[in-house]
Amino acid sequence: MVVNPGKGDRLWRGIVIAAPYVWLLLFFLVPFGIVLKISFADPLVAQPPFSAFFDWSAQTGGKVLATLDNYRFLLEDKLYLVSYLKSIQIALISTLLCLLLGFPMAYAIALTPYPWRNLLLLLVILPFWTSFLLRVYAWMVMLGKQGLINQMLMSVGLTEEPLQMLYTDGAVYLGIVYTYVPFMILPLYATLERLDLDLHDAAADLGARPLQVFRDITLPMATPGIIAGCLLVFIPALGEYVIPALLGGLDSLMIGRTLYDEFFVNRDWPLASAVAVVLLLILILPIMLFQRLQQEAEA
Repeated sequence: MVVNPGKGDRLWRGIVIAAPYVWLLLFFLVPFGIVLKISFADPLVAQPPFSAFFDWSAQTGGKVLATLDNYRFLLEDKLYLVSYLKSIQIALISTLLCLLLGFPMAYAIALTPYPWRNLLLLLVILPFWTSFLLRVYAWMVMLGKQGLINQMLMSVGLTEEPLQMLYTDGAVYLGIVYTYVPFMILPLYATLERLDLDLHDAAADLGARPLQVFRDITLPMATPGIIAGCLLVFIPALGEYVIPALLGGLDSLMIGRTLYDEFFVNRDWPLASAVAVVLLLILILPIMLFQRLQQEAEA
């Protein structure tokens, strides 16, 4: 029996192409569909704690019981608007800080000779070898009134009393930047590593100053890495829960904390699902913007 090699190749190619779509269907579209369905339900003191989406009784003959009350409540209650705006503000500022800190580090790593370059990359990803929760708890210890930072400041005479650094917005920014700056460094490094340094030398020979070289050559070529790094930081920072809860305290109004409270404290799953759906819609906007910019760069 002769096996057609072209048919086997087409089958294997079809499996490889279909795999990400199956993954997307099972682990994104199906869970999102469930959350979306719950967001149109009414809260109940029952198990599960929400009403059915369809009424299959003989009297109705199959009636849709969807309601928009949860979305109306989001528009009427200012708490949720404040939470969304606060989350966007913290995510944007944290992304900018990660970019300002990560770009010089990525550029320095890209210019480092290879025996030392791998060591620097190892140091960037080294924090991922420990638990994320333990690293956040370590910042709680260091930022506390009896923590290491306050003790150092008082020992050198810069302050007479412990400073309130923990449970502040500054602590939240610090925790987010510390946690997500590697996600900014790695895509920037991947872009800057391919940078042709001969272009810098040619621009310098033509009389361009270092700032002009950076503006006209380095920055445009690093744009894909900048966009990718900003997305990798902004998207998880927007829905962050652990860092604001531990470093920001009970007064933290980020949407991740609000979402947790609705699900597990108030037990209002439909309202929490509506909050999650709106959050996802907000996250889709920068992704669509990234795809558009990428298409324009390739054109």
